[in-house]
Amino acid sequence: MTELTQLTLSEARDGLRKGDFSAVELTQAHIKSMETNRDLNVFITEVPGLAIERAKEADHNRSHGKAGALEGLPLGIKDLFCTEGILTTAASHILDGFTPPYESTVTANLKAAGAITLGKTNLDEFAMGSSNESSYYGAAHNPWKRKGDPRYLVPGGSSGGSAAAVAAHTCLGAIGTDTGGSIRQPASFCGVVGMKPTYGRCSRWGVVAFSSSLDQAGPMTRTVRDSAILLAVMAGHDAKDSTSADMPVPDFEAALSGDIKGLRIGLPCEYRPDGLNSDIAALWDKGVGWLKDAGAEVVDISLPHTKYALPTYYIVAPAEASANLARYDGVRFGLRIEGESLDDMYAKTRAAGFGAEVKRRILIGTYALSAGYYDAYYLKAQKVRQLIHQDFVSAFENVDAILTPTTPSSAFPIGENSDDPVSMYLNDVFTVPASLAGIPGISIPAGLSSDGLPLGLQLLSKRWDEETLFRVAGVLEEAAGFSGLSIGGEG
Repeated sequence: MTELTQLTLSEARDGLRKGDFSAVELTQAHIKSMETNRDLNVFITEVPGLAIERAKEADHNRSHGKAGALEGLPLGIKDLFCTEGILTTAASHILDGFTPPYESTVTANLKAAGAITLGKTNLDEFAMGSSNESSYYGAAHNPWKRKGDPRYLVPGGSSGGSAAAVAAHTCLGAIGTDTGGSIRQPASFCGVVGMKPTYGRCSRWGVVAFSSSLDQAGPMTRTVRDSAILLAVMAGHDAKDSTSADMPVPDFEAALSGDIKGLRIGLPCEYRPDGLNSDIAALWDKGVGWLKDAGAEVVDISLPHTKYALPTYYIVAPAEASANLARYDGVRFGLRIEGESLDDMYAKTRAAGFGAEVKRRILIGTYALSAGYYDAYYLKAQKVRQLIHQDFVSAFENVDAILTPTTPSSAFPIGENSDDPVSMYLNDVFTVPASLAGIPGISIPAGLSSDGLPLGLQLLSKRWDEETLFRVAGVLEEAAGFSGLSIGGEG
């Protein structure tokens, strides 16, 4: 039955429809894979009993002609989404024991479509990180390893557990969140497809907040088609989220026409800085060639404010995190450390409950919002953010999509950059601009580095044009012919 875990999500969907196997068989195979891959630490909470129960329901629904779009398909859920009756931690000590009495809108949509939750995947604490090393539950491990090097590598972050779970075939797909690259960057490191929709495409209701003007849920899968299938179910207007867009959800899977003749693809010169990793540069050039061969026109463009994106992000995001994380005080839920007074209890609970990276960002954000520095930092960052957004608006007047690298390097060993936060933040240098602009982006696994690790290419499109994004991504994926990990762990 282990061969069932080699199926893509779309193949498993079609196999269930034809009756080649049952949802229970499919779920059991993935539960076994979860058990086999526990050394990767990709799940914080596993719910095999609940998964089998829902698989039985899925088989019953299908036999009675009531199958949903994702009926019987087992998924991983990033432990940032509130799940009714299932522990939700945000990978933080401060949420010890928190079991939500409600379901996030995105996971409710998946559940209504018949998807099966296998468990909650590991992440950087409160989604703050680029390597999944800041999790209170320990670092998740990338299933890929360098040639001749036994050391575990980071899976990227913050959605590293979701990316690694998909790459290791422990689930057919997973969902993550992307604030500054937290879906796309780990997807590149783990050799999977990671997609960030337009801000507002998916509801943020019931998602533990990091940076409210940036956070966006998205799918993580092994193929572009699978990504389109998942997003179609995840997306949609939600009256409970004031930032959710009230607009129809297209048939993203139908956009995979395989035809990009006549489309114009932009290459931003700012994404090729001096000293760009040679493997990354060579893969980017290959990607350009693949798109040309498919009939697209490739043109050089400029996004002049790109160089300000990373410092802008690391003012805006921590400032919003400082406000959002003020609610974790030991009073209503989660961890409580008793003190001699209410203020003492607050201080002790937050000191014990938050990890080093979360504390660092709260301090940065509080400083940026303080009375003496608000205008100099936060207000100025918001003005620069608008300039970055306008760069993309201007670019998309002349091109249909933009092609860039996803990351400046391949995955690195656990612990290598943990003492250097600036080096860690630079992992998001190619993904942050799109997040600040609120546009959709997707990372497609496109090749291997010289030491045998996956590398991704990133495509960007204008707001609400995920259809073009999937259309180009499908062509790029086919041309790359990337082969992910087999169940045996070899690339």
